Amino acid sequence: MSGLIYECTHLCALVQVLACSVWHVIDFQHVGKDYPDGTQAVRDVDLHLEPGTCTVLVGSSGSGKTTLLRMINRLVDPTRGKVKVWDKDVAGLDPVKLRRDIGYVMQGSGLLPHRTVLQNVETVPLLRGESRTESRRRALLQLERVGLDAAAAARYPAQLSGGQQQRVGVARALAADPDILLMDEPFGAVDPLVRAELQRQLHELQLELKKTIVFVTHDMDEALALGDRVVVLRAGGEIVQDATPAELVAAPADDFVREFLGMDGGRRELHVQPGPAGDVVVDRYGRPLGLLGQSNLLGKNNLDASA
Repeated sequence: MSGLIYECTHLCALVQVLACSVWHVIDFQHVGKDYPDGTQAVRDVDLHLEPGTCTVLVGSSGSGKTTLLRMINRLVDPTRGKVKVWDKDVAGLDPVKLRRDIGYVMQGSGLLPHRTVLQNVETVPLLRGESRTESRRRALLQLERVGLDAAAAARYPAQLSGGQQQRVGVARALAADPDILLMDEPFGAVDPLVRAELQRQLHELQLELKKTIVFVTHDMDEALALGDRVVVLRAGGEIVQDATPAELVAAPADDFVREFLGMDGGRRELHVQPGPAGDVVVDRYGRPLGLLGQSNLLGKNNLDASA
């Protein structure tokens, strides 16, 4: 019996170790970043990101959100503290290999203008050593996932709309099937209508793929729409609040968060009024925002690829 208890005890301990090692895909351990001119971009950030979730870093300019994101794939190295990915300190990892293993989508798509859409998307699988046939298969699959057909694959970036270019950027980031996807204000350069459609599509992709996404934005509406978790930063890279969207709206941590949410101006004060087709949700000025009881604010339909 004592032998059985001994084995069970060690098995439980092993399970706990394994659970802890995979529970946090990305760890910021008391990370800071200072620049030679004295600027403190990030101040003692301790943050742990769970697998399969979308964490949004939101804040105004100078809040360190992009700096934090770029520490994950070593485009920026911290001055102090550690950043761990898959329980490994990124400072000890080959930065080139690390970046090939992590998807990255930037504002403006960052596509190579002299290469076709297909060639852009298959770049990372080829760099990782995949065959031309397999790289092309992966590229076409991801283009289909983001709503672009085979005809678009033969075009050049300049022949696409802004929304289509951003879709290609997302497809390229997903082509190597990374566990982690970094998105640095990816929809900031497109018009509001296309932006809403791209947000809706990202939501649909995340429901299907369950990637660990770190998303940077200065737009609180975007953060609330996309994030499983929203981390609000103030100037100097200080975390003010780390919460779910519902918790953030229900209980802002301080006046800074309240103002960033637009609570002070009453922008998020909503009311319900009866209407001919059901209860209508209106803002503080009585302007209609939608119907009460919609099951999914981001919608369930696929996007029109023409945007």
